[in-house]
Amino acid sequence: VELLNCHSRALDRLDASLMKAVYWPSATVDYGGFKGEAHVFADLVMDALAGQYQLTQHRVTNTVFEFLSDQQAATESLVFAKHLLLDGSSEMVFSGRYLDRFECEGSNWKFKFRRVVMDWSRRRDVVDERAEGSFAALTKGLNNQQDASWHHLASASVAMVE
Repeated sequence: VELLNCHSRALDRLDASLMKAVYWPSATVDYGGFKGEAHVFADLVMDALAGQYQLTQHRVTNTVFEFLSDQQAATESLVFAKHLLLDGSSEMVFSGRYLDRFECEGSNWKFKFRRVVMDWSRRRDVVDERAEGSFAALTKGLNNQQDASWHHLASASVAMVE
């Protein structure tokens, strides 16, 4: 579960180093529009997310584990991801599943393969209330290393999975 959470954190904080740390160097991904090496995808997806969205939140739930051997496991997880567009006028909501394979070397588990399955998606207008009323005084989330979580978590990046 920690690897799944770190992967989501990498996407939401635009942290390519963290994403690469959860994948074996030989790992591959199938994200529909990109099928190939996971480490290459890590760099590409960060640029794509930064160019389209202010913020994202990837929530992974209902993970089913199947251990194929002492060194291999497969999972299916539900993913619910919200994406706030750059201008803040609308959000894209994605609901789907991650089909993952993991491999263990020594005592270290990492992703070997990920396939994204889309169940549904929608876009809707939003009213941004972050600067209004009682929300105005709250710390605002950012999709980079200036986010409060980087200062809060002593091991906020790659050290989380090493």
